Amino acid sequence: MTEVRTERAISVVVNGVPREATVPVRWLLSDALRHEFGLTGTHVGCEHGVCGSCTVLVDGQPTRSCLVLAVQVDGREVTTVEGLSRSDHQGGQVLHPIQEAFRECHALQCGFCTPGFLTTIAAGLDARDPSVEITDEEVEELVGGNLCRCTGYANIKKACRHAAATMRDEAAR
Repeated sequence: MTEVRTERAISVVVNGVPREATVPVRWLLSDALRHEFGLTGTHVGCEHGVCGSCTVLVDGQPTRSCLVLAVQVDGREVTTVEGLSRSDHQGGQVLHPIQEAFRECHALQCGFCTPGFLTTIAAGLDARDPSVEITDEEVEELVGGNLCRCTGYANIKKACRHAAATMRDEAAR
């Protein structure tokens, strides 16, 4: 009779830091991030991949962490909202432009959906040519897959435009 494995060792780079853990094979990525690695910024909302609150980046791509098993990211790179900040020239950390824009544009209320919006929008902004002005269609695309029950999305879209402009200004320097 074959022994059924209920746990498996994984090795993953989380927010730039190599991590190893032995996790239950049925654990979701969101479970491992929150319970094994102590990264509670990833929120779990609907648990069906619809709301986007649990979105993280897996190898740079927005991924619903409630739909991926932790063992599926073995050997991959995961970035959570805690890992979006960037190194500055003095060796410190600065917020990603979308994080700063959310603050400046008052783009959050309760904050539950915010980590998913931030990771999704950051990936989209980082993947585009910053020298080209962002279009309304691009903004709609970036925010369209995440749900917020508190806002009318106006300030979230404003923050997206603001972050894109900041990135355009940084690229021009």
